[in-house]
Amino acid sequence: MSVLEWPHHLLTLDDWADLPEHPEVRFEVVEGALSVSPRPMSLHQLIISRLPYVLTTQLPPELVAVGEFEAVLAEVPPTVRVPDVLVAPSDLIEANVPRVEASDVSLVVEVLSPGTKDVDQGAKLFEYADAGIEHYWIVDLDPPVSLLAYRLIDGDYENFGEYSGGVALEVAGTPVKFDLNALIDPRAQR
Repeated sequence: MSVLEWPHHLLTLDDWADLPEHPEVRFEVVEGALSVSPRPMSLHQLIISRLPYVLTTQLPPELVAVGEFEAVLAEVPPTVRVPDVLVAPSDLIEANVPRVEASDVSLVVEVLSPGTKDVDQGAKLFEYADAGIEHYWIVDLDPPVSLLAYRLIDGDYENFGEYSGGVALEVAGTPVKFDLNALIDPRAQR
């Protein structure tokens, strides 16, 4: 599909839902404008395939972590982000909904990529906070792999620490522990 075939107006949520999937790019909509970024590379994909499992095994049954799932941050004009990982109620995910509302999201995780690094560390930091998402983690793949944890306090994110190697945090009041290096190579598990 060429650029000329894309909508030339601010998108609605219905317009967003009608967009075709594309195997080479990832779509999001920000204040009604389409945002396109390249698909992540292999190491990025590896982490976002392993982290949801690691988190879900430690969360209470009513919560689940999923990768690359749509979260509606605002409806008019719509802002729909597709975090690398998010934590939401199990019953919503099991109901096979196409997207979740930000009010249902406990945690979003973004893994930095060259094409999205500035957005992940800038615009999304403010968008996720404005949407009321309690936890925001940013994973940086530059050695040593690290995680920057933010928590929403009085409407703004506060830095709750930078981690490499072992991570011990909480999600929705539940402690979670994992090793960042083991997300890349399970043999690195301590």
